[in-house]
Amino acid sequence: MSTTRRSFVSRAFALGGFAAGYAALQGLGLSSTAFAQDAPPLPRDFGKGASVLVLGAGIAGLVAAYELERAGFSVTVVEARERVGGRNWTLRGGDKVETLDGPTQTAGFSPGLYFNAGPARLPSHHQGVLSYAKALGVPLEVEVNSSRSSLLQSDKAFGGKPIQQRQAVNDLRGGLSELLAKATRGGALDQALTADDRQALLGFLKTYGDLDASGAYKGSERSGYVTAPGAADQKGVTRPPLPLRDLLADEALPYALFEDNILMQATMLEPTGGMDAIPKALARALKGPLILGAEVTALRQNDKAAEVAIRDRRTGAARRLGADYLVVTVPLPVLAKIQSDLPAPVKAAVAGAVYDHASKVAFDAPRFWEAQQIYGGLSFVGGETTLVWYPSTGFHTPRGLLVGAYTVGAAAKTFQARSFDQQIALTRAAVDKLHPGHGQDLAAPLVIDWNRQAFNLGPWIHWEADGNDPAAYRLLDQPQGRVFLSGAHLSQLPSWQEGGVAAARRTVGLIADRVRADRLVTPH
Repeated sequence: MSTTRRSFVSRAFALGGFAAGYAALQGLGLSSTAFAQDAPPLPRDFGKGASVLVLGAGIAGLVAAYELERAGFSVTVVEARERVGGRNWTLRGGDKVETLDGPTQTAGFSPGLYFNAGPARLPSHHQGVLSYAKALGVPLEVEVNSSRSSLLQSDKAFGGKPIQQRQAVNDLRGGLSELLAKATRGGALDQALTADDRQALLGFLKTYGDLDASGAYKGSERSGYVTAPGAADQKGVTRPPLPLRDLLADEALPYALFEDNILMQATMLEPTGGMDAIPKALARALKGPLILGAEVTALRQNDKAAEVAIRDRRTGAARRLGADYLVVTVPLPVLAKIQSDLPAPVKAAVAGAVYDHASKVAFDAPRFWEAQQIYGGLSFVGGETTLVWYPSTGFHTPRGLLVGAYTVGAAAKTFQARSFDQQIALTRAAVDKLHPGHGQDLAAPLVIDWNRQAFNLGPWIHWEADGNDPAAYRLLDQPQGRVFLSGAHLSQLPSWQEGGVAAARRTVGLIADRVRADRLVTPH
């Protein structure tokens, strides 16, 4: 770089701080304005001589530390919990669960069973998090996210009796196809379609809706059987179709489209033995210190370094740690309680962040659902408990880990206002209504209210809802001097691990730009 350009950038940093200097770099074409989802391609010795403190050992913190070390930085990770993973939390028999304003629970699951209390599935297109599973040798298996044998239940339709999702999906398709075929034959679409188009559409609807020769829907084997095909002269007898009017009155019907959501494909992936295999593998790959059980009480910075004060949660011992740069992946409600010298607008944005609500209730149970041909997937029951989630592993073994409730949003907020005993009773009743007589089979209940977990205080944030200010998101997503806020909450996928990966990789790119800028001002 020429002396003139160096002087310009140096003066921008001196007069306007990092934001102005960074803008100057962009104006000169020396820094990118966008960041790819892939980790930035930095030389192995790029960060040599520079140090970074990473606060939080969730997916974002671990990925940031891993990528920074690969680029030659000296990295220390600080985590308040006695484990890595953050929201990625797998519970097994004997594990303790502490909850704010609630009793300590002990997982009583049978040997071999595990409960993914946080994330439990990986879409195939989340290639960021999957790339680390591949690179670090974390074995994966199929997670059955949607099963047409699972159930939909509503108090407002079918007398409160559950219906199989395959029947809801295919009878709806048949009923709508019949209506559209009638409209087409009746001339309702003459202005929109040519004669050839109409014939093509009618041919497609016959196949799509399984219509008869007259264009009527009279049921389909796609919806299941009253009598299954068998030996000799036992022919299959299909279920009579559910009336379209009754289907449309079913408030659970939209869940029939669940697997069409791009984030909810029918077949996903999960690490063998528990989702926590991914953060554990990332932690093992780190070379620098990983300090667990260390609560951050304060953070500050000056023009040369950043510093944090931490307290050992077991001994109470306090100490300070310093580094050239600081990555903060702490959830915003937790960060709001930490003393800092961040600018007042940043503090206000952090303090004003409103997180969503989410709860899960898990049980150890005999696999009664398999007698109903349910192997994985989710049944939707509505109400405060919302759904029942069946295990995708251990088929035909004696017992399985059943998630009897996974509830978010307003329903979860109401649910969390109840005591643990009430939450368990409500969940047991919902499962019993869905699978009559089996509520009594549910053992070893365990409740996770994410808003009552000390170092989370909520599951995720929706910046376009809950009274949050999108401008706050944009502010927090920018570097604050030597401090870089990061995490899934600063991504477009706040409730997914992929969001944490994307945010961490972006943060590594921002730190690289800051290092380049610092070296321009004080060249090595």
